[in-house]
Amino acid sequence: MKIDIVTRFAPSPTGSLHIGSIRTAFFNWLYARHCGGKFLLRIEDTDRERSTEASKEEILSTMRWLGLLWDDEVVIQSQRAIRHQEIVARMLENGKAYKCYCTQEELKQMREQAEKEKRPSLYDRRWRDREEKDAPDGIAPVIRLKAPINGITTIDDKVLGEVSVDNSQIDDMILLRADGSPTYMLAVVVDDYDMGVTHIIRGEEHFINAFRQAQIYAAMGWPIPTTAHIPLILGTDGKKLSKREGAVSVEQYKERGLLREAFLNYILRLGWSRGDEEIISLENAVRWFDFDGLGKSPAKADETKLLFLNAHYIKNKSSREILGLIKEDLEKAVDTNIDTETELRLITILPAIQERSKILPDIIRMAKVYCTKDLQSFDEGILDLITSDQIEHAQKIANDLQDLSDWSIKSIELFIKNWAESKGLKLKDVAQPLRILVTGSRISPGLFEVIHALGKEWTMHRIMSAS
Repeated sequence: MKIDIVTRFAPSPTGSLHIGSIRTAFFNWLYARHCGGKFLLRIEDTDRERSTEASKEEILSTMRWLGLLWDDEVVIQSQRAIRHQEIVARMLENGKAYKCYCTQEELKQMREQAEKEKRPSLYDRRWRDREEKDAPDGIAPVIRLKAPINGITTIDDKVLGEVSVDNSQIDDMILLRADGSPTYMLAVVVDDYDMGVTHIIRGEEHFINAFRQAQIYAAMGWPIPTTAHIPLILGTDGKKLSKREGAVSVEQYKERGLLREAFLNYILRLGWSRGDEEIISLENAVRWFDFDGLGKSPAKADETKLLFLNAHYIKNKSSREILGLIKEDLEKAVDTNIDTETELRLITILPAIQERSKILPDIIRMAKVYCTKDLQSFDEGILDLITSDQIEHAQKIANDLQDLSDWSIKSIELFIKNWAESKGLKLKDVAQPLRILVTGSRISPGLFEVIHALGKEWTMHRIMSAS
């Protein structure tokens, strides 16, 4: 019988999405799309003190930027408290849960005794089989799961394989707090069941939770979703990822000028592989993604690889696509609107700029030259590199260029080369000064491409304005 695949991403709105959490989202999204199933989004905001609306909106914005769009409405966990309580009421009726009246002092004593005996601190189940008539006055009970005491709980994970834990090592977890609010363990299971989740891909740090959650599923007689717990992402030093090496928000990657395609390709390879493939389009990622490709070892962040991928995707975008991505920021940088004529000028030169760029700010920095007739600035100290004689040569070239009727790149190149040769000069002796005068920098696309894109009027104006 064919199973309709349903995956989910369930972030807590207590901060920004980081590379590890968005990788989890991406893998779940990929598997759902690969199988023709559903990808659902749940906001786990039961930590009322730390959850914020701003964080929730940033999560949604980040997901939209990356194109990881979800099916159906977003589920807000805090709005489902009544449903969570209903499930616990059923468990109480069926003898799968019980009320615990332990005081904080009693729980503290249990922990201290466990520390003294150097054993795990587990609840000792003292209220498991007691009658409610024995309850002390003035104490609101918590509700605990009546977990199995004997036997083992086994998880057959798609990454970690089959792992078993003796049930004596798992205590009767709290399902509802004394104020009636659900715990994380309960809410996750109930929500996943109600949402029809069939497969869960998440970080291996959640693996220990899988055993406890399996017991809630068993108590309710619900099918347990298939799990795949993926290893951590480490820094290049082999330690937990630090902010310096990528433990920053996904929004910050966007602000740095990373393309979503490059970022998704990068995080795909942090834990999943298909042979020696490095550059994997989103279309192929959807086509190829499966559990067999998930790695069992921690992945390592690699800034160099990320920038390599970004440069690749920048080069392979059309100039119009790139202009669409940078236009707003470019207009801010030059403090003017980009009109149709300027757009055409940019479209002409952008392919050459893209070849030299790793991130979008690289493109903006070089594209500013083509947005205003006057150069807005020169690189610091750049004019000290050219002499008055070189400026004079440049202006003579400009004066002669005015009569050039064919303003093609080849024609411009031939003219300048012939001019230099006729004066007994090497091309570099005139090319570098020309580049500085028309771009304000020593770094730019090819000089002849630049002059062609700027057009005759702007080129003449910039060179003849030099003194």
